[in-house]
Amino acid sequence: MDLLYANDRQGTYPESWYAATVSPGPVRPALSGKLRADVCVIGGGYTGLSAALHLAEAGLSVVLLEAHRAGFGASGRNGGQLGSGQRIDQTKLEKMAGPKTARKLWNMGEEAKELVRGLIARHKIDCHYKPGVAWAGSRVSEVEELHDYADFLHDRYGYSDCQPMDADAFARICPSPDYRGGILDVGAGHLHPLAFALGLASAAETAGAVICENARVTEIKHGTPVRVTTDGGEVTADHVILGCNGYLSGLAPSVTARVMPINNFIIATEPLGDAADQVLAQDVAVADSRFVVNYFRLSHDKRLLFGGGETYGYRFPADIARVVRKPMDVVFPHLRDVRVDYAWGGTLGITMNRFPCLTRPAPNVLSGSGYSGHGVGTATHAGMLMAQAVQGQTEGFDTMQSIPSPAFPGGGALRSPLLALAMTWYALRDRIGV
Repeated sequence: MDLLYANDRQGTYPESWYAATVSPGPVRPALSGKLRADVCVIGGGYTGLSAALHLAEAGLSVVLLEAHRAGFGASGRNGGQLGSGQRIDQTKLEKMAGPKTARKLWNMGEEAKELVRGLIARHKIDCHYKPGVAWAGSRVSEVEELHDYADFLHDRYGYSDCQPMDADAFARICPSPDYRGGILDVGAGHLHPLAFALGLASAAETAGAVICENARVTEIKHGTPVRVTTDGGEVTADHVILGCNGYLSGLAPSVTARVMPINNFIIATEPLGDAADQVLAQDVAVADSRFVVNYFRLSHDKRLLFGGGETYGYRFPADIARVVRKPMDVVFPHLRDVRVDYAWGGTLGITMNRFPCLTRPAPNVLSGSGYSGHGVGTATHAGMLMAQAVQGQTEGFDTMQSIPSPAFPGGGALRSPLLALAMTWYALRDRIGV
């Protein structure tokens, strides 16, 4: 089964609150005939759009091919959190890569946040960006770990934007009976993810990039130059950038072995009005310490956008709202009778070590994927790094590539069942408080 079409209609955005609150504009024409470009970008999410924008601004000719529509995949469906650092915390990165490289990676994570905020400002992207992401602990031990990590970032990296909060302080921001405290990162933020993606697409086109929608790539013929074939035409290019994340499929088998697609789900409640203060008294996003993370924030029209639950097969569950309401009822039991107006799913890419997979599948092909739920900043940054690498500035790309990305055990046949078994075990640990 092709993940591009397993849960979605061709070229149609899912019925999400995000899609209902933006104007995507007319469908861009598919590729027809033959085109020549300096760079062919495959994938119209944050990675591909950022790469296309930065390349076009540098004066290179760019053709971007998107199988559905710009921002169609995880980039237009996620929780909208712009987090600090990398997906892996700095203590683990220091053990994996050593203190010197870990510091480089921290600085690159901070650069990613500045990049997103700078793009929003420079291109006047109306995506409701707001500062603040809180991390919550449901057990005292989790809260202690969060406080220790905030101290570690302050002492080791000079990062003073994480504020430790005890149970009372956290409840003043998020009055959930499930949480015992946490930290508030005022250097992080949250935004409307689809609006941000569409803003990047518009900026890329203004800079001169050509974006083709409903242009599914069927084959990549490697060589010098590379030939990229779709159902309707062919692009000949000196370089190719792959920004397909969970939808990469068979275009680059060496990457597919290391980046696994999983599904995650979000619901949007009815507008809560004045009752929104009983969910979040401050306009920040929240994520908790569970292995299968719950994450939520208020929309600009005072709905609760709540994400939770994962699946590892191709198909989304028949009743997404029911799947997500289970964790939401634990976090906010007083919302059991609140109406759910939207429920949607998205496919993202994860790696074994949860660090992005930036690699060169072929001499003149670059790939960025596997952001593991940290993609708003990291994917946008990866697109810029690959654009720089095409132009010969490889330091940033090489630093990210230096972290090994191991293949999933069992290959395509066994990796989904093995991951599902592992995730079920960790979800059980969350429920019983181990």
